[in-house]
Amino acid sequence: MTISDSPPKRRGRPPKARISDEDSRALLLRAGLEILTEKGFSASGLDEILKRVGVPKGSFYHYFDSKEAFGLALIEEYGRYFAAKLERHFSNQALPPLARIQAFADDAEQGMARFEWRRGCLIGNLGQEVAALPASFRSLLQDTFGDWQKRLAICLEQAVEVGELALHTDCQALASWFWTGWEGAVLQARLQESSAPLQQFVSLYLQALPRQTLQAEQ
Repeated sequence: MTISDSPPKRRGRPPKARISDEDSRALLLRAGLEILTEKGFSASGLDEILKRVGVPKGSFYHYFDSKEAFGLALIEEYGRYFAAKLERHFSNQALPPLARIQAFADDAEQGMARFEWRRGCLIGNLGQEVAALPASFRSLLQDTFGDWQKRLAICLEQAVEVGELALHTDCQALASWFWTGWEGAVLQARLQESSAPLQQFVSLYLQALPRQTLQAEQ
């Protein structure tokens, strides 16, 4: 082909790259998480989420059968994200077990401050409005809290093993207590736009843990 035989160059902007179905679904989930962590499920409309992502409403139902299905997918996505965060902190062998809990709290505090206290915990937000949510949400929310409790209980058990906590510490009960108090502290932090509720709760929680005594060590 000679230069003169070459096809003419197209003018204007290059054609927009097609976003894959997987990418579009991921964008919808990300936008949903951003909005629902601020507003909750009942107050969040699909139109706002779709507008942020630029996906038409008809296409939304290609990825999710309903808003309920979308909500369930959001819970699962947030659960995976938060589980990875907990694993990173609670399995950090560079820190003693109880210091890992403080490190997690410090990281969460910084994250909330970065978004000016607008965003809370998606699971906690949904838990507060569970009476108005589809019944399918309840069991998934409970499973997610159960997973977080299990991860913290393992960290507390390691604290027992290294002598930070008393030998007969009920790690499961203390893990459950942490998440109940933590979600309340997150709510207060958002209301007050302050880290004080988070710091106060974690400080009191760690102080109240049953410590190993000298007599028990001997």
